[in-house]
Amino acid sequence: MSSIEALGQKQARNKNKLHKRLRRETGKAIADFNMIEDGDRVMVAVSGGKDSLTLLDILMSLKKRAPINFDILAVNLDQKQPGFPGSVLPAYFESIGVDFKIVEEDTYSLVMDMVPEGKTYCSWCSRFRRGILYRFAKNNGYNKIALGHHRDDMVETLFLNLFYGGKLKSMPPKLHSDDGDSIVIRPLAYCREKDIDRYAKLEGMPVIPCNLCGSQGNLQRPVIKEMLQAWDKQHPGRIETIFRAMTNVVPSHLADTSLFDFDSNPLRSQPEAVADSGEGDVEIIAKSP
Repeated sequence: MSSIEALGQKQARNKNKLHKRLRRETGKAIADFNMIEDGDRVMVAVSGGKDSLTLLDILMSLKKRAPINFDILAVNLDQKQPGFPGSVLPAYFESIGVDFKIVEEDTYSLVMDMVPEGKTYCSWCSRFRRGILYRFAKNNGYNKIALGHHRDDMVETLFLNLFYGGKLKSMPPKLHSDDGDSIVIRPLAYCREKDIDRYAKLEGMPVIPCNLCGSQGNLQRPVIKEMLQAWDKQHPGRIETIFRAMTNVVPSHLADTSLFDFDSNPLRSQPEAVADSGEGDVEIIAKSP
């Protein structure tokens, strides 16, 4: 066996391993949050990024093995950004045998007219995109809208809201759309971004970057992402621990009176926090009576 053949076999094994992991984690998220049910019509919003392309791939794989029947439609919104390669996704969709629809709406020109020069377009761009996708789902009878947000997106959003919004809030794995007619699901909620990135590269997916408009500077999300990656590098598993905390909320140990009735439910003194002792150990800090 040549070195090239050996390398090819290794890459195939790695891809298969990643696919199984992503499929398992996606299946668990779907089950935990009851994202997809028998008879659902699922519209997968595919931007052309690695996340949405991987989501489509995994959902198609799960559909073949699922004990229930559900439909999948891949939908791409062509917002007429300069340089957007409009032929790439249709060719890819046809090659993998998925039903698809390309929706063309020139929101780029609208955003350019509305946003002052030097400001980022992302919030307005995403708002227009969301409205168009919701309307398409409603008009065409799709009751579920699948988005490609993953675990790291959810953790980053938690810190964005914490640092800049003063809220303990992230993005939910499942919610009703703004118009109330569809349910938005995020089946990759348990998946790590680095696994998605590696899988998309090994699979040779035609990833389209989200920087065609040149409006990606001065954003807060990349700053948060860099901070979290630095934490995770210094303390491996830190992002996973933060995500687990999002699934294990204790309202009685926060300060939101709308979530916990402190008058009717007085608490006894108990351990309240975990702190680093400074030497790699973890110690409990309890409040004095």
